[in-house]
Amino acid sequence: MLKLTYTETGFNLERLAQSLEQVVTRRALVAMRLGQSFLAEPTTASFLLPADLPEIYWLEEEMRRADGSLTVCVADAEYVEVSLRGVWLATNSQTADGVFVTVLHDRAEFYILKSWQASIAGPSLLKEAGE
Repeated sequence: MLKLTYTETGFNLERLAQSLEQVVTRRALVAMRLGQSFLAEPTTASFLLPADLPEIYWLEEEMRRADGSLTVCVADAEYVEVSLRGVWLATNSQTADGVFVTVLHDRAEFYILKSWQASIAGPSLLKEAGE
């Protein structure tokens, strides 16, 4: 399972061993114990990746097997947009604070995580090379 946590400056992506049901149940219990409302809403999440990453080819291959839960499309000359179908977990429907979780085939999750890691490592390597 993949967990996307959106922040003001970007997002963080993690691969979790728990099932979707375990994560939703745990978050619902915490909200209940804190006296907060809880929302688990089916939706989609999207993010950009550099189009020149070698893993993009494999993501596109996995998209063909993903029955609509994963799409990869051209955003512009430099980026592709990765869209995932999953569940938004938050305190209410009006907040931008929360996490997005999705379950895909293991290979699709692996290539998404590897692509994202390569995209965040790329700029720092270029910066170090320029110093």
